[in-house]
Amino acid sequence: MTVTGWSPATSRGGGRRRCRRRRPRSPATWSRAAAPGGQERAKNLLWAAGKLADYAIGLGLDPAPEVLLHPSTAERFTRCAPGLSPVARRTLRTNLRFIGRRVVPQLYPADAPLPRERAKAPCSPAQIDGYLALADAQPTAGRRMRAAGLVCLGAGAGLIRGDLREVRGADVACRAGGVIVTVRGARPRTVPVLARYHTRLLAAARFAGRALICGGADPGRRNITNPLIIALDGGSGLPRLDTSRLRATWLAEAAELLGLATFMAAAGISCSQRLGDLVAGLEPAGEADAVRLLGAVRR
Repeated sequence: MTVTGWSPATSRGGGRRRCRRRRPRSPATWSRAAAPGGQERAKNLLWAAGKLADYAIGLGLDPAPEVLLHPSTAERFTRCAPGLSPVARRTLRTNLRFIGRRVVPQLYPADAPLPRERAKAPCSPAQIDGYLALADAQPTAGRRMRAAGLVCLGAGAGLIRGDLREVRGADVACRAGGVIVTVRGARPRTVPVLARYHTRLLAAARFAGRALICGGADPGRRNITNPLIIALDGGSGLPRLDTSRLRATWLAEAAELLGLATFMAAAGISCSQRLGDLVAGLEPAGEADAVRLLGAVRR
């Protein structure tokens, strides 16, 4: 039976054309569409696409880019596919996201930037001297001691927020050849005080006795340091005192004493995450070693 306008040749040709139109692109096509920019990069992308296709087709998924490169499919593959090392899983996830953002960009909206807290700039030695001079200029002995104690605990021991508010005079002691501050609260520890702050902090601690060095009766009160900060805002060209900058000052000086910048440059480390992973497996030294290492030995 013959149908007008139809022939086996045109049917076969049309069928082939329709199949070509409906046939999903292969993983090799995905990697080319991602514009890898180099033979080695192209091989890595092709390997990632092929591994994903083998895994997904085995589960019965349609081998179409909208299905296989969907974020949920790629995430399930990188988390659940058997026989992959942790390094391989991270590499595959990165490569598949790279391919997906270029082949099916509608499934990968642009990441919204998240705010990142940056370390504040440390105070210069001249600024610290200025804050201590303002502390010495306070009208009463109590105000002078509390203001000096605030500066010394922040820039000399790196204390901030709750740690700073809870320190009492009895928590400062001469021990292990230096001056030690015992920190209580959520992160209890002992901190060696840098040498230049010994005399002033010991005087503030003796004045406070068993009371809070920075003043007040209840360390849970959140504005204990505010009156001291306002008192040290003397309009002498110094920026307003910021306890976060005092802590940054201690961190910078301690890092310099430890030679941290030299070590990180020699090790080729620019991110502190790896450094934190390494340090997590090490035991910290005792008080005497900490005092000697930080250069806080009394003179």
